[in-house]
Amino acid sequence: MLWKKGRRSDNVVDARDSGGGGGMRLGGGKGLSLGAVAIIVVFGLISGQDPMQILGQLANQAGISTAPTQQQGHAPAANDEQAEFVRAVLGDTEDTWRAIFQQAGKQYQDPTLVLFRGGVNSACGFASSATGPFYCPGDHQVYLDLDFFKEMAQRFSAAGDFAQAYVIAHEVGHHVQTLLGISTKVNNARQAGAKMEGANGLLVRQELQADCLAGVWAFHAQQRLNWLEPGDLEEALNAANAIGDDRLQKQARGQVVPDSFTHGTSQQRVRWFKTGYESGKVSGCDTFKATSL
Repeated sequence: MLWKKGRRSDNVVDARDSGGGGGMRLGGGKGLSLGAVAIIVVFGLISGQDPMQILGQLANQAGISTAPTQQQGHAPAANDEQAEFVRAVLGDTEDTWRAIFQQAGKQYQDPTLVLFRGGVNSACGFASSATGPFYCPGDHQVYLDLDFFKEMAQRFSAAGDFAQAYVIAHEVGHHVQTLLGISTKVNNARQAGAKMEGANGLLVRQELQADCLAGVWAFHAQQRLNWLEPGDLEEALNAANAIGDDRLQKQARGQVVPDSFTHGTSQQRVRWFKTGYESGKVSGCDTFKATSL
């Protein structure tokens, strides 16, 4: 991936040397062992009931300020190549989604991406690095511990810069869902007693849509920059395949329990990323109306 072609975002905050502070530890899974939880939360997709997104939506509905959390951080150093990579990917997601929103007569609001180490406070509470990358709708910020990319390669054999870009784009996809009001609708459905977990639950549909939106970004980024190299697309598809609910549960428990799915199977995650990438259209990402995921 020729990521150095990308415009660098100014919306990356380096809080790695500021410490995470105290607060409430979020995470865990509903009805899952700790071992299963530790695996499923990887890739920033919090297992069980996705507490980061839920609390952020509840904060919005309760009228709590959703202004960006003031992080004790600074701009990343210019010689930090990992941070430069993140800035390049985030910058291109900004360019892509600004253009898509403008074409639809809307205005895109850039999220902030916070680099942290160990733990971090957000509008959705405190999270440790074990949570993985996550998006908090309460402050419109993506949170990422760069050590997670090492875990991707070592634990899931999901290495490569485009696999890492997929992770960032997926979390930005949750930001797009928030701006479009989709996350609020999902949370309202939750409060009304709708089925959230399971193979056809709303959580799975929400996560698969974020995968599809990541694919939409990848399509437009490639059209604009022609920055993908041989094997890059396969890296992203391998990453999507590595973190399907069925594969993770099989690794953690030795069996698959579809009723507890929260993010979709490996096949579904690959399919929806490819759907977004092949069409480049947000309209093709309506997982909530899809009869077959």
